Amino acid sequence: MKEAVRQLDKRFATLSALVQNSRPPKGWVRAIRDALGMTTAQLANRVGVSQPRIVEIEQSELSGSISLRSLQRAAEALGCRIVYALVPEKPLETTIRERAESLAARHSGAVEHSMRLEDQAVHDATASQELHRQRVEDLLRHPARLWDDE
Repeated sequence: MKEAVRQLDKRFATLSALVQNSRPPKGWVRAIRDALGMTTAQLANRVGVSQPRIVEIEQSELSGSISLRSLQRAAEALGCRIVYALVPEKPLETTIRERAESLAARHSGAVEHSMRLEDQAVHDATASQELHRQRVEDLLRHPARLWDDE
């Protein structure tokens, strides 16, 4: 599991330049079509749809409602490829560790509260930190438990 996360994080790192460059103001289909000097009628002919449908495709790309299939067909007609990826905001390894830390802190807080109520509070900060660290490591060994709703 850890190796799979590392491999994905490595792949995502190569996509960071793409993620930082946002979509052109009029969308990729329109930007590439314009750069090629192609009219909507010419693109429509290449895709095998009507000219108004190309206008719809370009507008739906801007609104975020375009289907992958429509985008794929337009891309092929423009001599392009679709590159589809979900790119995490931060490395997966970081997300997993942060989630484990958060759950362990929540769990530790609940346990400490209960122990205080029973006058069994742990007064040693080092012991408390060690319990927290052990809880984090336990969660990291069983990552599916990280995502259960509480």
